[in-house]
Amino acid sequence: MTQTSQQEWRERAQKVLPAGGFGNYDPKVILKKGRGSRVWDEDGNEYIDFLIGSGPMLVGHNHPEVMEAVQAQLADGATFFTSNAVGIELAEVICDAVPCADQLRYVSTGSEADMYALRLARAHTGRDLILKFEGGYHGMSGEALMSMAPQSLANFPMPVPDSAGIPQSTRDGVIVAPFNDITFARQIIAEHADTLAGVIVEPLQRLIPPVPGFLEALREETTRYGIVLIFDEVVTGFRLALGGGQELYGVTPDLCTLGKVIGGGFPLAAIAGTSEVMSHFDIEKVGQEKFTFQVGTLSGNPVASAAGLKTLEILKREAAYDTLRQAGRRLMTSLESAAKKEGIPAVVVGDPVLFDIVFSAGPIDDYRDTLNTNAEFQRMFNISLRRDGILKAPMKFYSSLALTGDDIATTEEAISGAMEACAQL
Repeated sequence: MTQTSQQEWRERAQKVLPAGGFGNYDPKVILKKGRGSRVWDEDGNEYIDFLIGSGPMLVGHNHPEVMEAVQAQLADGATFFTSNAVGIELAEVICDAVPCADQLRYVSTGSEADMYALRLARAHTGRDLILKFEGGYHGMSGEALMSMAPQSLANFPMPVPDSAGIPQSTRDGVIVAPFNDITFARQIIAEHADTLAGVIVEPLQRLIPPVPGFLEALREETTRYGIVLIFDEVVTGFRLALGGGQELYGVTPDLCTLGKVIGGGFPLAAIAGTSEVMSHFDIEKVGQEKFTFQVGTLSGNPVASAAGLKTLEILKREAAYDTLRQAGRRLMTSLESAAKKEGIPAVVVGDPVLFDIVFSAGPIDDYRDTLNTNAEFQRMFNISLRRDGILKAPMKFYSSLALTGDDIATTEEAISGAMEACAQL
């Protein structure tokens, strides 16, 4: 059988896909398969995978136990639109692990989860305004695409749309604050307390950890004014810890959104929270006026639920998170050492399960700090890594349980070579 080359697939993609891709990642990369810590493209090139599907493949590609669970469910059916036992069991496991989760409702994507969380906040409070933090990523809704990655900086709290097609009415429903600025956050919440429905935040914003007291301040102020606090844990949930960022940082929100890991590589996400707020999904409890309507064809899909349930079972085993963090810490140290050896100003930011190097003297406390970087170094660093068989996002290494000692050693060599390439610019 004739093998279709990656270039041929690119040419075919240009005819049927805008910009020749799915809109997620560099469309020149067309992957064919994944096994454990490795992926292969259509030309047979092999990579150590730190992209891991943008986060879901935390236990590795084609994990035999996950695949066995998926095959067993497929034999019984792919989807039903009704409730199913495996989805109920997964909900029990999630609610047992996540501090804020008394109940949850399934959707298929993180974007949906964030959208419904904002709607729940509005339903619960009877208010309309949403506060988010500049640089925070909360999916693809109109509200989420306010100051996610603004190319022009506005004075706070004015939002900047990141996409065409967002109406002015949506812009008017969002205000923006700098991440990690405790004083500003307290002031803006107090100033808009009468109209503020919810505050949404990533407990670890992309790669930027919260400064001590920041999340606690958000919890204090939202409690004070009866505002719904939402942690977007689509990325951090079951990654930073079994209970996510709220477990790691010791701050419990009213709602959280979950995705990626909970589907084990299949489309699945959820909104989870206190019974009081989640009751707005139950018309018999809150009545028609406060009922939040939510339906999704694949919500709670049994195949995705089976993959997620087995993935979480693996993560609950002894030393899983120690293993994840050990690999990440070693690579973070390697990044720091390689930059220092070449005399390149750089800081390593993030958590051992999710991190990268930023070519800046630092510190990196908010989105605007990330703009003061050497973009050419960043570009060359990533190009060199991919050339040496390391696949990662432009600004992110994801650790995974599938990484081996050989994978780490090979990656360290590639990091050293990439830093040498930067030094030659």
